[in-house]
Amino acid sequence: MSNPQRLNIVFCWHMHQPQYRDLLTGRYLQSWTYLHAVKDYEDMAGHLERYPDIRAVVNFVPVMLEEIGNYSSQIEAFLATGSALDDPLLAALATGSTRCRSIDRPRLAGMCLRANERRVIQRFAPYQRLVELVRFHQQHDPSLSYVSDSLIDDLVVWYHLAWIGETVRRGDERIQRLMEKAGRFTHEDRISLVRVLAEVLGGLVARYQGLHARGQVELSMTPYAHPMLPLLVDFEAARDAVPEVLLPDHPYPGGKERVRWHIEVGITSFERIFGHRPRGCWPSEGGVSDAVLPLLAEYGFSWFASGQGVLNNSLLRAGGGIHDASWPYRIYRLRGLPLHGFFRDDDLSDAIGFNYSDWHGEDAVADFVNRLTDIASRLESPQDHVVPIIMDGENAWEHYPDNGYYFLDHLYQALSDHPLIRTTTFGDLAADSSLHSVELQGLCAGSWVYGSFSTWIGDSDKNRAWEILVGCKRAFDAVVADHCLAPEDIRRLEQQLAVCEGSDWFWWFGDYNPVESISDFSELFRLHISNLYAMMGRPVPDEVHASFGTGGDVEHGGAMRRGREG
Repeated sequence: MSNPQRLNIVFCWHMHQPQYRDLLTGRYLQSWTYLHAVKDYEDMAGHLERYPDIRAVVNFVPVMLEEIGNYSSQIEAFLATGSALDDPLLAALATGSTRCRSIDRPRLAGMCLRANERRVIQRFAPYQRLVELVRFHQQHDPSLSYVSDSLIDDLVVWYHLAWIGETVRRGDERIQRLMEKAGRFTHEDRISLVRVLAEVLGGLVARYQGLHARGQVELSMTPYAHPMLPLLVDFEAARDAVPEVLLPDHPYPGGKERVRWHIEVGITSFERIFGHRPRGCWPSEGGVSDAVLPLLAEYGFSWFASGQGVLNNSLLRAGGGIHDASWPYRIYRLRGLPLHGFFRDDDLSDAIGFNYSDWHGEDAVADFVNRLTDIASRLESPQDHVVPIIMDGENAWEHYPDNGYYFLDHLYQALSDHPLIRTTTFGDLAADSSLHSVELQGLCAGSWVYGSFSTWIGDSDKNRAWEILVGCKRAFDAVVADHCLAPEDIRRLEQQLAVCEGSDWFWWFGDYNPVESISDFSELFRLHISNLYAMMGRPVPDEVHASFGTGGDVEHGGAMRRGREG
């Protein structure tokens, strides 16, 4: 018989990519959204479908969901009518590299080398041989003029085969046939692969809707374009956790109204795609403040989640004790607000994100479960507590063997009928009035990373990017105030501004990030800012074109962070 006093565990998998699309031309500058969709979002759905007793929260960013829908539509149109594809990498796969005029050969080849060396490239011998050939030519002939078309075409095919989700790889005969063929892929082979991508992308929303409909998955959201909400409202929020932080010279104008816009438009987009209103919100990067939480409550959210550092700082500021073994695992509610708060367990979340990828899957799961049962043994009433495992749902898995297939399989199997542990959702915990919760007087503003906003503000490059955005917002306000614009024109400007307000640009600025990533994301930031000026009929200020940083080295390429420093 199962133990009614089981410890609550909530897995919250956050699925997030920014806007990679040039909204003026429709062209994609980066392909990460569809690549992660056919690999990580597909695999997560597959693992959950295989283990119906496992419950989880899956959080989606609306702008990313819209990108997935756009990819699905354009691939279906290509297969039906041969219409052009807006993503150069996808177009090179579908039509062959010689017919793809939207990207030059060196850039295309370079894109197909961007994969985990140990877990992805070295896993597939034909892919590895192609990579080695291209790298040799890059050293001696950067234009790749002596590289054959068939080599480039095979490289593009293998890049997509390497990025296919493991659950698809194991179950789709078309993928298995292409892998067995290994090379000299034909036009028909490429189209077969494109059809697989179309089926995966076109079916994702329905699969997550199905998981939600049967009560296994709670679908939650982040405000529309993933803005850092507390910083939009007031840069001074960064001083809560880091009083000496250097801030931009000027505040962001009308930030609270922009937060409302992102919440409202995000909810509308989420409802249109999934058919229901979300109960909970993972604010962008778990970024919270006392000024933001009432807005979440106003729009009907019953729960939010953030980082353990935020909870730690908040309890210290309130003069409360944090030495009790139960404090990280309590269910919290906000004084005066109908909101429950849940705070990430940094140690266990980071163990999945960074440590277990080098372990044998069964050993990693055994360690994880042992740590959970140890937590349960130290609590007087485990059923009134929760261990929130909140983490990136996409970037961790390429560091695991087979895209984390064995780890997730063993993990879900081990927890499916564990006598001391039950998986649940934040929404159900927030709705259960029988559970004991602890009241918080307020929150120390911060994010899940280090409990502060230092990843997004305070560095000279990050502050300069904020100043550029502040100037752009002032121009936006002036244009809207001075012109009798049609509602549709205002909507287009607001949409473009929202993309500029995304948190990702500020994440990637700073010399501790890889130079290639700084280059990619500064290019995107400049593009989106320049597009907004163009839409407003204003010249682009010179400072928009200045470079950002020189780059450095960071764990896992900078796509993820640990919750704590050190």
